[in-house]
Order: sequence, then C-alpha cells, then structure tokens
Amino acid sequence: MERTDAGKKAERLEQTGKVGGGTAEDTGTARQAATAPGDHAGEEASGFMEEVLRRENVMAAYRRVVRNQGAGGVDGRSVDDLKHQIREDWPQIREALLSGTYKPSPVRKVEIPKPGGGVRMLGIPTVMDRMIQQAILQALTPIFDPTFSADSYGFRPGRSAQRAVLRAREYIAEGRRWVVDLDLEKFFDTVQHDVLMSRVARRVRDKRVLRVIGRYLRAGIMEGGVALPRKEGTPQGGPLSPLLSNILLDELDKELERRGHRFVRYADDFQVYVESKRAGERVMASLEGFLAKRLRLKVNRKKSAVGRPWGRKFLGYRTTTDKKPKLKPDPKSVKRLKLKLKDLFRRGRGWSLGRTIRELNPILRGWAAYYRLADVSGVFEELDQWIRRRLRLILWRQWKRPRTRRKELQKRGLGEERAAISAYSGHGPWWNAGASHMNQAVPNSMLNQMGLVNLLREQRRLKCSL
Repeated sequence: MERTDAGKKAERLEQTGKVGGGTAEDTGTARQAATAPGDHAGEEASGFMEEVLRRENVMAAYRRVVRNQGAGGVDGRSVDDLKHQIREDWPQIREALLSGTYKPSPVRKVEIPKPGGGVRMLGIPTVMDRMIQQAILQALTPIFDPTFSADSYGFRPGRSAQRAVLRAREYIAEGRRWVVDLDLEKFFDTVQHDVLMSRVARRVRDKRVLRVIGRYLRAGIMEGGVALPRKEGTPQGGPLSPLLSNILLDELDKELERRGHRFVRYADDFQVYVESKRAGERVMASLEGFLAKRLRLKVNRKKSAVGRPWGRKFLGYRTTTDKKPKLKPDPKSVKRLKLKLKDLFRRGRGWSLGRTIRELNPILRGWAAYYRLADVSGVFEELDQWIRRRLRLILWRQWKRPRTRRKELQKRGLGEERAAISAYSGHGPWWNAGASHMNQAVPNSMLNQMGLVNLLREQRRLKCSL
C-alpha cells in the first residue's frame, strides 16, 4: 500500500482538515439540496449567498476558526483579532459579498519540508478570509457531500483515514491482491481552475458565490512582499481547499464506479485493487489517460506502480501477506517518528527527565491513536525499548564525569564495585544506556511512575475502544 507522507501525510491531511473542516448545521441548505431538481440540486439562480451569510452560519464559521486557531495571513492579524475585526469591518465586507464585489486578500506563502524530501507549499489566508471560506464550506457541504462516492474518505463528515485503511484491507481480504497505486503529480499546485469551476457550477448557480470562489482560487501568493498571481492550483491551508479537491476528483470516483473497480481514495491519495498484475497494468494505463484528458491532471510515474499491497503503503499503513491481512505501521512512518523524537531528545539534554517525558507524551499518544488499527505489536514493543534507552542516554550524558556516574549509580541501588566498573567502563554513551547497570538504575517501573506513555499499552487500549 503506498503513500508518501503516509502517516505523516495523513496526519498532515487531518491537520489541514482541522483548519478547513467543519460540517454545516444548515438544515435550510440541506432542504434546498433535497428538493431542487436536476443537476443543479441545492441551488436557485440566486439567493445562495444570502444563505452563506445567514447569521447562524457565519457565527458557526467564526467559532470554528477560533477553535482551530492557526497562523495569521498577510495582514498580520491573528485569530484573537478576529472578533474586533468583525465589529469594525463586517458590515462592509458583507455588503461586498452580497454585491459580488468582494476581493480576497493574497495568501501568505509557507513552505514545510516533506518527509521524503522537497517542500510542500501552503497558502495561509487571512483570518477573515478563513471565516468566509468556512461559511461557504458549511453551506456547500450538504449539497455536495451526499453525492460523493462511498469510497472517498478524505475531509468528509464522519469519515477518516482509519476508515479508508480498513476499507482497503477489506478489498485485499476479498482476494484483490494486486494494487494500482497512483500518485498525482503536485495535485494541489496544478489543479486547473476552469476545470474545477465547471464542476462547482453544475450545482451552484449563484454567480456571486461562484465569483468569490474563483477569486479565492486566483488570489495571489505573497512572497517577499510581492503578491504573485496564481493561474492554477488550490493551495492547502484554507478551509475550502479540501472540499474543492473532492469536487474535482469525484469525477474520477464516478468513473471508477462505472467501470466496477474496487478503490479507496483519501484526498489525492488513492489505490485501485485488482486480482492480477495484468489487470492492474491495464487499469493504470487507462486511468492515466482519463486523468490527463478529463481533469488535466498528470500522474507521477516515478511514484506510481502496480504491485502487491504489502509492498506499498497507504496512509502510513502496510498490510501483511496473510490471506486475512493484518495492519502495521509502515517502516518509513516509524523512521519519521524516530527522527522527530531524536530532535526532542537533543533538546532534552538540558531538561529534567520529568520535563522530557512531559514533552514526549503528547507525541506518543498521537502516534498510538493514529496507528490504533495495527494488528502487529512488535513495532510498538521495539519503539518502547528504543524510547526508554534514549531517556537513559540523556541521564548518562547529564552525569558527564565517571565520578558523578559512579555516585548516581550507587544512589540508585548498585553496589560500590559494580557502580565503579560501570562508570569507568570506557564504553560509549549509547552502549551504556542499553547496559544492565542503567536498566537497573533507571528501571521501567521508574519511568512508568514518572508518567511515560507506553506505546504498546496505549495502542492496545485505543484498539479495544474501537
């Protein structure tokens, strides 16, 4: 099962959904969607902007933006400033939205490193534009979401990366033991605006709403004090971006359903499950043509492949080769976790052990929560051992001199002779951190009493609660 950023990406994708996610509590819009005829279900020729700007919907959007926090945009205003800004500017902004003249601010360019190398670009809107996008999202969700495929899981109410992984395992267990793993090349940066807007316009007729969505797509990117125009792409960072990506890729989902394929999609990560390599190669070739012709999207051939599911990763997970496949964290996800923790441990050299553990625990809880579906326990046991050894390494280095090390070992219950031999052993810090004298001086029970999260126990606890 394949996927870059795997857990990281999937984590990153969840975090983006947190910024832009949210479901409409908008029964009026839902009724429109249910009763309007034809392909334009949910929309009258006008009046939808009034629904977007309905007080209850805007207040829900405001609460969502405040709850999600996040960095400010090009105007330098933070989420804490939003309430004051609404009091000052909202009447004029609302009037501009109703008249169709509102122009969004450029987005602030932020680049974050990708786990596999390179950078990912985010476009951070101003907090006011985030609130407006959130209000539009809440009104559009009950119109579009019910029409999406059952096998689409990304950024949708009541769905998650974990459910996508379970669905993938079901297809493999049914005997589809080959996977077509397609990677869309720079998807969020290359979406064609006209192709996307034509899909939105099938259900949204209010030209004011279409106009403001189009302006959000074309809003410049502020870099080095200059707003650069944008002719393609829907940068991640705003609440609307995930829904717009689902609207565009829904056409791919419908094509896969029409052909009778079994697939799972989470945002721009998707896999198709087939029964033979030959069938997989045919599907790969035909989908590459469909994406290029219909959606003007390019497949990254270097990252795409037809292979066995256990040889590919999907949303941070891999399967075993069993007929009833088991789930386990992908090795690259484990490696990324270790790199992240190593950075924390380096900073922790000057901290008390208690502080290091307090900083460590939220990361461990989050990782165990994401991989709670895993059936293979060995990965968690090995990580627990590695983490405990790292904590002992911090102590050994903090003690610095052999004389101090001897005293500390004796204080923790070692005999005088053994403490002296261990302190003056001449071995390096990592060897000593794993040696029996440090395991006796800093036993697992002591780390447990200090509150260290045990990954294996935490993962099993969360799995039992499913």
